[in-house]
Amino acid sequence: MSKKLVAYFSASGVTAEKAKELAAATGSDIYEIKPETPYSAADIKWTNPLARCNKEWIKKTKPALADTNANVADYDTIFLTFPIWYYTAPLIIKSFLSAYDFSGKKIVLFATSGGSDFGKTAKNLQTEVPNATVIEGAMLNGVTSFEEYIDL
Repeated sequence: MSKKLVAYFSASGVTAEKAKELAAATGSDIYEIKPETPYSAADIKWTNPLARCNKEWIKKTKPALADTNANVADYDTIFLTFPIWYYTAPLIIKSFLSAYDFSGKKIVLFATSGGSDFGKTAKNLQTEVPNATVIEGAMLNGVTSFEEYIDL
């Protein structure tokens, strides 16, 4: 049986709740991916062209992480959980992937969204971790059971 970690980023709390449910259902440890400078409600208001999330996206700026204490080396499978921003993972997910060695790891993606699907997220993130296997898991908005992910 592999050791599993749910690593999640949540700016509004929606993804955090789903990540906690996933961790409990799969018997995984849990780790919150936090930006060095926390996001405010105004920072993630994508309808405002001056919002921080828009500035980061336009400049392709990877936000600095608050810490790198995930101990990724201890895990075989990482359930990487995040909201979909701009039809893909937020740039802080690339910051997280760049901060650790994921060689030989299985990374299963889970996301929340107001209406988008994964699109090319798995392909885009695979380039960040070429020595890991990135697998598209599920959009968590309507998921009520994690049975199929327990044995990953």
